[in-house]
Amino acid sequence: MSGSLGTLGGQDVVQEQVRRALEGRAVDWRSRVFEGFLVFSLLVSFFFLLWLLVSQIVASMPVWQERGLIDFITSPTNSNPDKAGVGQGIFGSIVLMFIVSLLALPIGVAAAIYLEEYAPDNLVSRTLNTVIRNLAGVPAVVYGILGLSFFVLAAEPITGGRTIISGGLTLAVLVLPIAIIVTAEALRSVPASIREAGFGVGATRWEVIRSHVLPYAAPGILTGVILTMARAFGETAPLLLVGAVAGSFSLPSSATVVDRLSGPYTSLPTIIFNWSVLPQQGFRALTAAAIVVLLVIILLINAVAIYLRNRYARKW
Repeated sequence: MSGSLGTLGGQDVVQEQVRRALEGRAVDWRSRVFEGFLVFSLLVSFFFLLWLLVSQIVASMPVWQERGLIDFITSPTNSNPDKAGVGQGIFGSIVLMFIVSLLALPIGVAAAIYLEEYAPDNLVSRTLNTVIRNLAGVPAVVYGILGLSFFVLAAEPITGGRTIISGGLTLAVLVLPIAIIVTAEALRSVPASIREAGFGVGATRWEVIRSHVLPYAAPGILTGVILTMARAFGETAPLLLVGAVAGSFSLPSSATVVDRLSGPYTSLPTIIFNWSVLPQQGFRALTAAAIVVLLVIILLINAVAIYLRNRYARKW
């Protein structure tokens, strides 16, 4: 009994000595400086975002005061600044994001699962990973040229040429490497012990991936996927090359869904680009109002990403 008490007393002494040694260490100024630099960078980024949002809200006030939010976001494009709106751009952007989510996201997640969980570590898989990371850094306009050559010209019997389908497929190819990379990074963050525990109870590889790996990696996957969608939402250059209308156009009121998919289309960033270069003074406030709508939508997308990440993170 006395030996046990002596051992416990010795452990307490050692713990106290370790605590004092840690508290008595000199300040790591390099870490403090680097931490301060990170905080400074965050504050600078936040300042520019706040400045951009406030300046555009102030510049767009004439639109909100004279026309109101509902009229502006539901009106079609028009050469008259008093009647122009972003309704067609919002509709086009939503359809484009639907096509992207239908194609790029499932393919990207599946490709990342194969490369991280099934593919052997050999020259072929390492080459694929290198190519994917290089494709993620290719400028967006290059993907626009690819979409023009393949989806608009070569695949015209299927896509209809310069249609919203070609635009959606081009954006899907653009964000596919990013979706693969963010999913692969989320899968790599899963501890190996989780996989080993699943294999230890006799589960197959797919059962381990489906029931253990994917739920654990879900916060990272969802965050990366939604941020990828936000990247695609703000693209303009590829869409201009594959047929997005920069000016105004109209569709008959009796137009069906097929007519809208095969007819002229535009997107919210394309409208902003077009209005920003028009000489009429009335389009200045319209440009600022459209920028505010775009920023609000992107901020909402980011808010959804944060909510989903936190929700799934609490389960683990």
